[in-house]
Amino acid sequence: MDHFTSPRNVGEIEDASGVGTVGNAKCGDIMKIFLKIENDTVTDAKFKTFGCGAAVATSSMATELVKGKQVHDVLSVTNKAVMEALDGLPPEKVHCSCLAEEALQAALWDYSQKSNVHIEGLNPPSDTEHELEEDDE
Repeated sequence: MDHFTSPRNVGEIEDASGVGTVGNAKCGDIMKIFLKIENDTVTDAKFKTFGCGAAVATSSMATELVKGKQVHDVLSVTNKAVMEALDGLPPEKVHCSCLAEEALQAALWDYSQKSNVHIEGLNPPSDTEHELEEDDE
């Protein structure tokens, strides 16, 4: 609840190194994450999210988790890591943590393309929106 009522890192980074935008048509959530990367380290992260409280909270936590990380370590910030850092999410809101992971990866992809940097283990973002089946908790 704390990351919903007092979200951290809300806003934009004007000269962002990478920007990732993802959405889910089923619930209407849209998440945009901005990363500032210097010397292979995430020095700042911000977000703009349109959606429910869980979408705001997962965006806030995801940006907190990546600050100070080396670029290749950002890939370890998965939806499960975000959920654990938030002490869990209701089953019907797990898709919000998946969006946070996808937005981070999309921002990394954007950075890799702009900077011509290869990030081991990073795949191009899919063109399809994420939909989580109920049994994929």
